[in-house]
Amino acid sequence: MEKTMKEKLLKDNLVRLMFHQAIPAVIGMIVIGLYPLMDGIFAGNILGEKALTACSVSAPITFINNGVATLIGIGSASILSRALGEGDQDKIDKIMGNLIYWVILLSLVITISGLLLAPYFLDILGASGEIKELGLRYVRIIFLGSIFVNFAQSATMVMRGEGQIKKAMVIMGLGAALNIALDPIFMIAMGQHGIEGVAIATLIAQFVQAGVTLYYFRRQSKVVKIGKINKNKYISKEMMGVGVSAMLMQVLFMVQQSLLYKQAFQYGGDEWATLMAATLRFYGFSFIPLWGMSQALQPIIGANFGAKQYKRVKETMKIFIIAGTILALVFYIPAQFFTSKLLSIFNVSHAILGNGIGHFKIFYSVYILYAAMIMAITFFQSIGNGKKAGIIVMLRQLILFVPAMLIFPELFGSGAVWWTEPLVDFTVIVISLVMMFKELNKLKTI
Repeated sequence: MEKTMKEKLLKDNLVRLMFHQAIPAVIGMIVIGLYPLMDGIFAGNILGEKALTACSVSAPITFINNGVATLIGIGSASILSRALGEGDQDKIDKIMGNLIYWVILLSLVITISGLLLAPYFLDILGASGEIKELGLRYVRIIFLGSIFVNFAQSATMVMRGEGQIKKAMVIMGLGAALNIALDPIFMIAMGQHGIEGVAIATLIAQFVQAGVTLYYFRRQSKVVKIGKINKNKYISKEMMGVGVSAMLMQVLFMVQQSLLYKQAFQYGGDEWATLMAATLRFYGFSFIPLWGMSQALQPIIGANFGAKQYKRVKETMKIFIIAGTILALVFYIPAQFFTSKLLSIFNVSHAILGNGIGHFKIFYSVYILYAAMIMAITFFQSIGNGKKAGIIVMLRQLILFVPAMLIFPELFGSGAVWWTEPLVDFTVIVISLVMMFKELNKLKTI
């Protein structure tokens, strides 16, 4: 199995390999994206606008789990794919034991911290009254499942790094299907505690997904096994070096969304917060397929870079950027031409939609260019250059975004709450492409 997958990554036709890897990866990532999307849709339609807003406003704090899972998973998958290219089985055998060690340790820290700090986080966002109360009831249950979501997500990233993208897709699909099925059942059955029902449905789905993932690595994988569970100094260092940029993207996404909600509350009250909630639910979901493409890209780049096949690395980047941009059109076109119908899925009132459609279109205007930036970040992660991947992430979600979002609404009026994000993103996309092409050109001389 190892030799067969290695040969595919190093020798197969790249367009065929892209489709073989990307289709199940995109489907799998869409499945992951259905968790928050369906939570929002069901909450908005069954429990009302305040429940939708509460789930959405409290969601950014749970991104710390996604950040930790990504840190461990992307870092470990990058090590794995390069080790496959190099033929280093000794390193491969130590990856999962190290992964589980960090999942257990960091999940405990997150669970305790999240339970204690959630009220203060919602205060910072400007949430109050019923929205704050509902948000707390939701997020405290979500944090109890930290260890399950962190293991399931990080381990399936390793599975994709192994090249077993279809298996990862099936496992994630099982969790998502269970979550979607349980959401309305628990919301309705729990009555006035319906918001807890949303969280419990998610918790159960994550537990099942983690269990099936564990079974795969214990019984089915022929390449990656779970050995002794302990911290490996060298693998941990390499994992952290590569994974920190991926973690930063998730953690800073929390900062980014938190600031967007805070400014929406400040400049437009609860109505803008509800509009922002629906906007970010769809916006976040539409990113998922592009991340699926990047998950398919990572093992191909990692294996070929490890084998010093630099021509294939360059050709792979070109193919994936073009394909990712075409994929983005699937979301961009309906978002621009059927905005009202999209927002209505979340049961956003007509009063809010009246002035909100224009804001949504502006906010979403640069999405068509995101594939290039995501592939650039994944390229740097795949070759082990976490520093440059981190620079792109920091520019987009902290260094440029935070001061711009704080200053522009003061200087240019409340409308800047909606156009600052795309302005910053366009700037960072240009920077990321310049950085990527410079790195690719260096491969000529290696």
